[in-house]
Amino acid sequence: MAETIQIGDIAIAMTRKDIKHVHLSVHPPGGRVTLVAPKGTRPEVARAYAVSKLGWIRDQQTKLRGQARETPRRFVERESHYLWGRRYLLSVVEQDRKPCVRLSHRRITLTVRPGSSTAKRKEVMHEWHKALLHEAVPPLIRKWESKLGVTVSGYFLQRMKTKWGGCNHRAGNIRLNTELVKKPKDLLEYVVVHEMLHLVEPTHSERFVATLDRRYPTWREAREELNELPLAAEVWKE
Repeated sequence: MAETIQIGDIAIAMTRKDIKHVHLSVHPPGGRVTLVAPKGTRPEVARAYAVSKLGWIRDQQTKLRGQARETPRRFVERESHYLWGRRYLLSVVEQDRKPCVRLSHRRITLTVRPGSSTAKRKEVMHEWHKALLHEAVPPLIRKWESKLGVTVSGYFLQRMKTKWGGCNHRAGNIRLNTELVKKPKDLLEYVVVHEMLHLVEPTHSERFVATLDRRYPTWREAREELNELPLAAEVWKE
């Protein structure tokens, strides 16, 4: 069960695990703070450690809360949309046929039936995004199964409010946020590797971090870049 360390207006959720060192984290999107401490850590020691890191915590929270957010997409002519980290202009074509999406040089063409609603246009784009991810993800899984020595039983794509990915280590599957289609492909790969590694290391243990350091040395830079990119316009909850 999590304990709470309150320092002024900052509440830190502390849990105790069988680890050697304290791990302090500030989580996107809102700056929630967690502290994982070795099982025998006295409350006053954990508090003193958190106080010593107060400046760093506030810096991280300010950085996260200042992130750019996309304005809500209306799916209209010449609107900006992102795909694999690049900006494209949207063209909307109204035709009485099955809706579809095409990609060309710097332009995404969305074909919809006349009078289609914003919600319908969004749905068509979302299905296209999922199709692109279904092309990109399986090769990454195959590549990293041998490197990490793990087997993925399956993967799922879904809109996720607060995470880029997740895993169920008992079932052997991983989940990926469909927003990743808007980010550079190397960041998708980082999330795939991160979640696949959780299949054998369920927590962010020292062994987990050491394995990431060895197998994917640029993971810290990837994580930082991912969290600095614009967030979706939806209301994110912690």
